[in-house]
Amino acid sequence: MDFRKREDTVSVRHESARMPALDSRVMLKRATMAASPNETTTTAPHSPGRSGLAAAVTAFAMWGLFPLYLKPLSGVPTLQVMSHRIVWCCLLVFVWLALRGEVGAVRAALANAKSRRRLAASAIFISMNWLIYVWAVANGHVVDASLGYFINPLFSVVLGVFVLGEQLNRAQWTAVALAAAGVIYLAVVLGRPPWIALWLAGSFGMYGLIRKVVTVEAVPGLATETLLLAPFALAFLVWSSLQGTGALGHSGATVDVLLVGSGLITATPLALFAYGARRIPLSTVGLVQYIGPTLQFLLGVTIFQEPFPRARAVGFFMIWSALAIYAADGLWRRRRGNRFPRTGEHRGAA
Repeated sequence: MDFRKREDTVSVRHESARMPALDSRVMLKRATMAASPNETTTTAPHSPGRSGLAAAVTAFAMWGLFPLYLKPLSGVPTLQVMSHRIVWCCLLVFVWLALRGEVGAVRAALANAKSRRRLAASAIFISMNWLIYVWAVANGHVVDASLGYFINPLFSVVLGVFVLGEQLNRAQWTAVALAAAGVIYLAVVLGRPPWIALWLAGSFGMYGLIRKVVTVEAVPGLATETLLLAPFALAFLVWSSLQGTGALGHSGATVDVLLVGSGLITATPLALFAYGARRIPLSTVGLVQYIGPTLQFLLGVTIFQEPFPRARAVGFFMIWSALAIYAADGLWRRRRGNRFPRTGEHRGAA
């Protein structure tokens, strides 16, 4: 996003050079628009900001309702569900890229040794995440899975500190400490750590960390990851079929449709998220992301009737409080940054 801002401000400089008589106040306004595109576009009736917000909300809502899609597949072995998800997602994403003429992005990612190694690592972490999540839904642990995605943002913050050397303010450290206390409390109450939540948060946090340092766009990146995993997934599905344990074609039309459609249900929210994240502020993404685990939690408690005793609710409340502190701090800093822009943001007017 910083590069886009720089390009916009450079274009304003060139325009001012061509039209020296233009009022400086107009140039300042244009430079301000370049520095803060999200603020100016949201006033338009069909602005990219609004379409981006709608796309992001839809993406997280789809992820939140995903247990409804996976629950009818509970009778299918977890590894088969994940393998179908990889194979059909890979096929669908490559068709999409081919229609857009962007298959070259995958070739470029695979040609670069560093990108190839990092995407192979991210593929391992995302497949681990998918496997644990599918197992959790099939075995009645949707609430535990939702906890994993509630604590994931704070886990990512900790990774940023210890791996990327990022700095936290007092409010962020308070949120991390409160979330850690909530996890420890749940471990004491349950008699064991919340392993499902920790594995989901850890695997997705590591996935996000790796993707943060890989210069590959979201959809080509997913295509590369699934391409690296597809040979193993396809081999397992063929082996299962030869052993007579394959679910596809032997478990009814509903299961067949759900297995094949798992590629679409995997790729669609990711594409929507990639579209939305480019068009709305990061602080908005940080708030919207809680739609997913909130819907998962509500499904687990209300639809799937999973137990949620008061003692367990205390631990969840501690983690929710940590997230509220973290989100409020992000919003405050975002608004403060908009009110007092950093030096140099309006240089296009010079």
